[in-house]
Amino acid sequence: MVPYFPKQISTKATSIYLLSLATVSVLFLRYMMGLDFIIIGIGWVLIFFGLSHRYSHKWMEYDEKRFLRKLFITALVFRLAWVFISYIYYYIKTGIPFEFGAGDSIGYHSAAEWYVDIGWSNAMDRLNRTAISDRGYVLYLTVLYNLIGPNIIVTRILKALMSAYSCILIYRLAHRTFGAPAARIAGIFCCLMPNLIMYCGLHLKETEMLFLTILALERTDDLFRSKAISLWKVILVVVVALSLFTFRTVLGVSVIFAIMTAIVFSSQAVLSKWNRTVLIFWAVTGLLVMAGGTITNEAQSYWEQRDENQAAKRNYQVSKGVSWAKYATGAVMAPIMFVLPFPTMVDVDEQYNQQMINGGNYVRVFMGGFVLLALFSAIFVKRNWRDLSLIGTFVISYLGIICMSGFANSERFLLPGLPFLLLLAAYGVTLLNARNYKWVRTWFWIVPVFTIGWAVFKLGSRGIL
Repeated sequence: MVPYFPKQISTKATSIYLLSLATVSVLFLRYMMGLDFIIIGIGWVLIFFGLSHRYSHKWMEYDEKRFLRKLFITALVFRLAWVFISYIYYYIKTGIPFEFGAGDSIGYHSAAEWYVDIGWSNAMDRLNRTAISDRGYVLYLTVLYNLIGPNIIVTRILKALMSAYSCILIYRLAHRTFGAPAARIAGIFCCLMPNLIMYCGLHLKETEMLFLTILALERTDDLFRSKAISLWKVILVVVVALSLFTFRTVLGVSVIFAIMTAIVFSSQAVLSKWNRTVLIFWAVTGLLVMAGGTITNEAQSYWEQRDENQAAKRNYQVSKGVSWAKYATGAVMAPIMFVLPFPTMVDVDEQYNQQMINGGNYVRVFMGGFVLLALFSAIFVKRNWRDLSLIGTFVISYLGIICMSGFANSERFLLPGLPFLLLLAAYGVTLLNARNYKWVRTWFWIVPVFTIGWAVFKLGSRGIL
């Protein structure tokens, strides 16, 4: 077992990124990204791969209490630093403390300000008229603004705290599932993951949504492994899981499906026979109570419209000049869902937010190789897939639904799967040996094909090449 992230892989990952970036920039010089996006991308890649090796090696000797303290403080420092840096950066670039082409973020902020002005009773009346999946984050901001005022910086500081604590939750979930070495690497990966850090500087709902998702699955796993079923633990899992429907319906459905699957398929090492019987009873009862309700109807509506939504998305992209988008169907994108989205390294259609996060998306693609290694080992080598049924079912079901919806390369829609992909990647790292390392070396050649190929797709689909 490899208990830390190897330096040779860290160095190789950084080199491949720099080579890919240089190749794309030279080949498509006319469409090269702005210098600021290039610097930000390089910085994130150096931070993730360089410090993942350093921290996982150095902190390996710490006891659990000291490790968790280091993990939380380090994660919080990076996130707070980005909150203030991005606030200034966006203000300079856009004139407001919001991202390029801000739409939803300003909408959430303005809606919460308005709800505070019209009073609590009128605000609740308005919220009750909106779709369930549009209520959660605006309600959270409204409550927060009633307490502290519409303070953007304080709101984002709270996001940083939630995101930092999410690293602790991922560690605990991974520790119970894979053991201490994989758990420490997983916590460090989440601590340093560019995408998770960068969302703390945005006024979008993703950070809070991820926190609730991680909390729901971590508390579920703790419940499963308890010697006796606790009513309060069950209530907490139910409340947190149901709250996800107020952020994104598909996310709530995926979490519920993952919990149900894990109840059925988890091994007795995770879930005892008596606990399984009790939880099946509660789960069936809960589903019967929910059947026919507003949440169920909304989820069913989304599912029935999935093909129409995908076709509409593709037709819209084609009408905007992205002619090759018609080939990016669910059947094509689903097999590569563990490595999506690809990094955007060219300047087209003013996609500045995608360019800004290109380093983080590269990290996702590179670490996808270790996710595949972990899944292959769990299914065909160690055959311990039952112990991974909670995490695996959530990742596969959620990413699968997104791929079938027409948003297969949308970083924002794919984000909820990221912490769990990093968890699986950490497990994959610990499985490295002389036999399977040859497949990792092959992955080193595949990654630049994805990154450079995506630049070709971006430009070619617009008829630029």
